[in-house]
Amino acid sequence: MDFQLSEEHLMIQQAARDFAQNELLPGVIERDEKQEFPAEQIKKMGELGFLGMMVDPKYGGGGMDTISYVLAMEEISKVDASCSVVMSVNNSLVCWGLEKFGTEEQKQKYLTKLATGEIIGAFCLSEPEAGSDATSQRTTAEDKGDYYLLNGTKNWITNGSSASVYLVMAQTDVEKGHRGINCLIVEKGMEGFQIGPKENKLGIRGSDTHSLMFTDVKVPKENRIGEDGFGFKFAMQTLSGGRIGIASQALGIASGAMELAVKYSKERKA
Repeated sequence: MDFQLSEEHLMIQQAARDFAQNELLPGVIERDEKQEFPAEQIKKMGELGFLGMMVDPKYGGGGMDTISYVLAMEEISKVDASCSVVMSVNNSLVCWGLEKFGTEEQKQKYLTKLATGEIIGAFCLSEPEAGSDATSQRTTAEDKGDYYLLNGTKNWITNGSSASVYLVMAQTDVEKGHRGINCLIVEKGMEGFQIGPKENKLGIRGSDTHSLMFTDVKVPKENRIGEDGFGFKFAMQTLSGGRIGIASQALGIASGAMELAVKYSKERKA
């Protein structure tokens, strides 16, 4: 097998490296210490196509392959992990899921803006009692005919306050277990939707991680992704792709740390 990167891959890798060094490196430590969301940097990432790399161009994306995405994620993560986690969630968990399973109307309304970075998205699965066990959802989406009545809490949500669109997993039919879970598209500003305080983390502090509270939020039926009860499959399939992005991020962080360590070892006087 040929494991050499193509010319296009090398160009994308270099473009991401240049952007990280020129746009992300200045002020990265200060942003982390102040827990400051990198809004300006994220906007530029969207303009350059880093937030919808694999999305079909007809929806505003770059139409690139997974290797291109991985290479760009690694270069961004070497310098600013807060920016790369925003990039990962928007690409892997939000854009990919919407493009793969959303209706054409949902794609036109949401995906086109997410892919270009006009807005960013959040993936809302984890709860106080349902982190790795996604089948234990306590957030409920009661079927009211034309809409769902959403109630519950989500925890540790990346892009919690900066997102405009949230993909929320909720239990509609408890008796069906994981087959009774749905994924609903919730918009910031919907009545009854509240964003909790920002988490005080040990690292990646530029990324805003929040709890989200839903109290009788009316979500239109057309905002459900897939058929009734598809939410669990949607979450699992989307997370499978998301792990590629997070693995790329981990590789980039480790590589960046090694580069800094080698540089310091050559400067240090013992």
